[in-house]
Amino acid sequence: MDADALQFLLTPFLACLILVGIHAYLGLHVLARGVIFVDIALAQIAALGTTVAFLAGHDLEGPSAYFISLGFRKPSSASPTRSRRQRRSCL
Repeated sequence: MDADALQFLLTPFLACLILVGIHAYLGLHVLARGVIFVDIALAQIAALGTTVAFLAGHDLEGPSAYFISLGFRKPSSASPTRSRRQRRSCL
């Protein structure tokens, strides 16, 4: 590689290394506190509902796909709440 290209890429590379270190450090603290990423799980379940609506022949931009996706997400959104209540009541 050309020396100018390496000089140009050195600063972004170092910035990436610093960001990886910061994210790893903060991520360890998030996991130590027991934070669960419920929003990502709910988005995946809603996407599953949209996939089922698509496979059933519904228009993806229509209201039926929206309500099927909502139907998948709604019961699953109560699950973390129930499990948290049960865990606290056991202690």
